[in-house]
Formats: sequence, C-alpha cells, structure tokens
Amino acid sequence: MPEKIDQEGAGRVTRILPVHRFADCSPGQDILAKWAGQVKQEGPEVTALLEAAEAIRTSDVPVAFPTETVYGLGADATRSAAVQGIYKAKQRPSDNPLIVHVSSREQLERLLQTSQPSNGAIHNPTASPIPKIYEPVIEKFWPGALSIILPNPSHLPLAPEVTASLSTFAVRMPSSPLARLLIALADRPVAAPSANASTKPSPTTAQHVYTDLQGRIDIILDGGPCGVGVESTVVDGLSSPPAILRPGGVGIDELRTCPGWENVQIGYKDGALQGKATPRAPGMKYKHYSPKARVVLFEAGQDISFVTNRIITDINKRSEPGNDATFFSSIGIIRTKTWKKGLGISQPPPNDANGEVAPSTINSPADIPITCNEISSTSQITHMFDIYLGDDTSSIARGLFSALRSLDERNVSVIYIEGISDTEGDLAAAVMNRLRKAAEEEVKVSQ
Repeated sequence: MPEKIDQEGAGRVTRILPVHRFADCSPGQDILAKWAGQVKQEGPEVTALLEAAEAIRTSDVPVAFPTETVYGLGADATRSAAVQGIYKAKQRPSDNPLIVHVSSREQLERLLQTSQPSNGAIHNPTASPIPKIYEPVIEKFWPGALSIILPNPSHLPLAPEVTASLSTFAVRMPSSPLARLLIALADRPVAAPSANASTKPSPTTAQHVYTDLQGRIDIILDGGPCGVGVESTVVDGLSSPPAILRPGGVGIDELRTCPGWENVQIGYKDGALQGKATPRAPGMKYKHYSPKARVVLFEAGQDISFVTNRIITDINKRSEPGNDATFFSSIGIIRTKTWKKGLGISQPPPNDANGEVAPSTINSPADIPITCNEISSTSQITHMFDIYLGDDTSSIARGLFSALRSLDERNVSVIYIEGISDTEGDLAAAVMNRLRKAAEEEVKVSQ
C-alpha cells in the first residue's frame, strides 16, 4: 500500500506501513526467536518495524500499531514528552490513566525492580515483584486481553502522565506477536490507549487510525484487522475482593476459575464517571466509542413493532415546522440477534436487487456488508443503511466499531442499534458496555 500524505491538519506526513509478515505468526509461537532469523533479511516490512521501534525509543510522536484487541497508539511510558504526544494526537485531556504494554514477564519484572530504594530491608533478587494474587490469572490469560492493576511506588520510572498521578498503574502483555515484537525491539514499556481521536469508536484497521489521526502522527503499522474488536478486561487484584474495572476480552466467569478470584466482583458502571475524580482504569471516564451520528440503543427483547414505530415517528418529525428537512434523510441500522433486514419498513431502491450477503460469522471488520434501502412509507423518502453483524457475539464484537465508522462515513443522522443481552456472556457484557457509552439514548424494554 502506498504511503498516505496528509493534506490538512498539522502538516505531518502520516505513513501506513504494511507489516503483515509479522502479524501472521501464531500467538503461541516464539516470535522473538522467529525475528532473530528474519532480522537479517532486508525488506520494507523489516525496515518499517525497526523504524517504528526507534521512534518509540526516541520520538515524542506516538506510533500506531495493531494488537489482538484494537489498534493502539504507543509511546515510551517512561518519558513524559512522549506520553504527552499521545494526548496531543488523540486531543484528549491527560486525567485518564493509560495501559502500559510489555513484551514479556521479564520486561515487566525489570520495570518493577528499577532503582528499588534501600530502606534497610533485605532484597531477595529471586522473588517476583508481581503480587501473588495475579499469578493464577497471568498464568492463564497472558499473553492476552487482560490488564492488571499494579502498585506504582515512587521509584518506578513511569511518566506521571501514564498513571494520571494515581498510586497504581495498569499493564498487560498482548497476545499479538507483532505488538510484542515491536515492544521488544523498542525495549521500552509502551503506554498505548486505542489509536482513535478522543470519544470516537476504537479503530480495528489501519485505515480507521488514518481517518482519525492523519497529520497528527508519523507512522501507522498495518498488520491487518484486529481479531477481538473490543479492548482488554481491566482487573484490580489489589482490592478485596478483586474487581473488574472494565469488561473486555476476558470475562468474570473465566476469572472465577482462578484461585483467589472466585469472588471477583464487577467494579464498573456502563455510564461515564461524573465529576473531577480520576478513574481507577482507562475507559471509565467521559463519553467513549461515539460516532458523529446520534446513537439510539434498543435494549434486547424490544418488540419489533415498537422499534419500527419509533423510527417512523422520528423520521416524520423532519416535516414538522422549524425542523431541518435534511435531518433523517438517511439513517443507519445495526442489527444483531433478531432484527430482520429492512425491519419491514424499507425496500431496495428501484432497479436494485439489494441481496443480503451478510456472513453468518464476521472474521474481520473488512467482512462487514452494508446495504441501502428506502423508507417510503413516511412523509419523505429516507435512505436506510443497514448493517447486519450476525447473531454470534464474537462476530458482533469484531464488527461493532467498524460498523459505527462505516455509518459515520455515510453521514447518517441517527444510528439505531439492536442491543444484545449482557447476561449472555462476558463478551456480550463488554459489547453492551461500549454501546451504552456510545449511545445518547437507551430504550429499555417496558415492564
């Protein structure tokens, strides 16, 4: 793919650099050993990875790279100027902590043992600095979509912007071989939130990153679409009982199989935190995951006639005096478990067969189909852009952020979303958590 050059914004040249070779390794493979054989080979992908690692070490401009969850925006977690570059690129305040990413347990232990103060106690160099409560979950879920909360004593070299001046910090080891290789080559702990503009849907492709951050960063490593589609679970094992601060790729039922985690509790709310309090983990403050369009989320189990009546009522308001006639000229629909194509109120435009090609399983954001129908039973014709994510929760998670972005690109006024039951499983809870943060209105089932 040729590099893309920003014509607006801050005037930076934002390059998308393909590195698919390193994304093709299986998560269980010894990626560092594989790299030792490939580093001697010349080629653009090797050059791109080395350039990105050097930028993390030395530049104050963050690097975008893929993980198994979403694309991250990474910088050296030990340099304040570099971490400030993340906030500048995302255009978000720095009062929200970031997750630190490491390539190995050994790298994490090196970080935790950095410049330990002498307080008269005898230091045992063979003892792990990681609290014992985390040993079972690290053993089971690392590398993977789990972030843990650790103490942040004053001797640690983390930049204060990483922790939002908290006494703790979050860290994870991604399962993406490409992400771990980049971190290992940089030889730095990498602070990396999602690589989107603040409040926008998280990016699951390099193009999503480019759409949001062109002209603000220099390098986007393109390793293809992300496999999970929602961010990591954040857990606090320092509290009693342990708590989940953000739902994600690892769920409460899985955590409860680990010794010491049998009574883990939910410690988050789906709405954003209010006031000036610093959140204990990323994703707990402010409105997140939101497209430009207004989002209306229907709770699972809504009667379809109620849904369609609500949509038609909304559309008909555009003809009322004082309302903008262009509003509701196009809307978006995101269907999941039960809603049928067109919702019974739309039809294909003339001379358009509009066959539905939605796969039963979405393997990547690139698989998401979108169709356009017309609603002519209202006072004016409205175009309905219809996205079907399938009835599999994993497919819904993988396609959610991409679907929101696809509808934004079509400048729809409102997006109506069919919610799923957050009691169906842990990934479903993570999906609904993101949707509630994106929605301006949640329509609940009448009792």
